[in-house]
Amino acid sequence: WIVDMEGAPGTLYEGEKFQLLFKFSSRYPFDSPQVMFTGENIPVHPHVYSNGHICLSILTEDWSPALSVQSVCLSIISMLSSCKEKRRPPDNSFYVRTCNKNPKKTKWWYHDDTC
Repeated sequence: WIVDMEGAPGTLYEGEKFQLLFKFSSRYPFDSPQVMFTGENIPVHPHVYSNGHICLSILTEDWSPALSVQSVCLSIISMLSSCKEKRRPPDNSFYVRTCNKNPKKTKWWYHDDTC
């Protein structure tokens, strides 16, 4: 699935248009979907890598079968909306060079709840 989203009014991303790619395994909803930004406009954000991968715990270890595509999109909009400064993660260059194409295969280290 491709989901179009737009930055919320009054945020750093107001009016910006983004696309999310959702890929579902046969184990969905018990297994989280693979979710990443795709297309021409990848948001510049401390938890979004330039290849579109998103560091967000509900996409991996905090996934629950009760979550839906809508709730994942809402969490991502909330993450973007709370950002105070547009910047890439500090390890962006290294990560993008060395990561797996599937962000679910990354062992994320969730160390920052703020932007």
